[in-house]
Amino acid sequence: MHETRIEVNGEELLLEAAGALWWPGEATLVFADLHFEKGSFYARGGQMLPPYDTRATIGRIESVVVRRNPSRVIALGDSFHDPYAADRLDEEERERLAKLRQGVEWIWIAGNHDPMPPHWLGGRVAEEIAIGGLLFRHEPHEMNGRGEIAGHLHPCATVTRRGRSLRRRCFVSDGKRLLMPAFGAYAGGLDVYDRAIRGLFGDKFLTYLLGAARVYAVAG
Repeated sequence: MHETRIEVNGEELLLEAAGALWWPGEATLVFADLHFEKGSFYARGGQMLPPYDTRATIGRIESVVVRRNPSRVIALGDSFHDPYAADRLDEEERERLAKLRQGVEWIWIAGNHDPMPPHWLGGRVAEEIAIGGLLFRHEPHEMNGRGEIAGHLHPCATVTRRGRSLRRRCFVSDGKRLLMPAFGAYAGGLDVYDRAIRGLFGDKFLTYLLGAARVYAVAG
């Protein structure tokens, strides 16, 4: 079982174990916080990480796109780790992204790391976009009547069972707002009980932990 079905503002959504969101009613696939070229950014500062994070993340995107065959893809901001990250993609990575966009409406939401994604990427760049009963943006903000789908905070949760603790990326939702996990290979995480996340939801929310083959709902 790769997915969990939830509702946000009355819209039926599927949470993928891979960390993506599928909206079947709109044939729309959503990814958050891809952070392409984070490895090369840290390498410039002397912290040498394996330089394969972009290729790994693109490969995971390809897998979900093949399975879902979306009409629309929304990347929820911070797709690139810094303003110059897109220039560091090699030719193969650019070609793979171009192939993913073929026949698909692709929307790049501007993030705080990439406020102006380059136009050569193709697709459309937007600060936010409203579709049906949902509003897609990078950072969560004050609600405006629509359900909100946002990224930015990279939520993670820790579950302890039989004396062992497991920390996993997760979705967080109260039925009105959905906070998505970071999809990028090197993206870190913020605990759901951090004030920045818990303050968005109060005491009534569910976390949906990403497992190897399914999504696990855990009461907040």
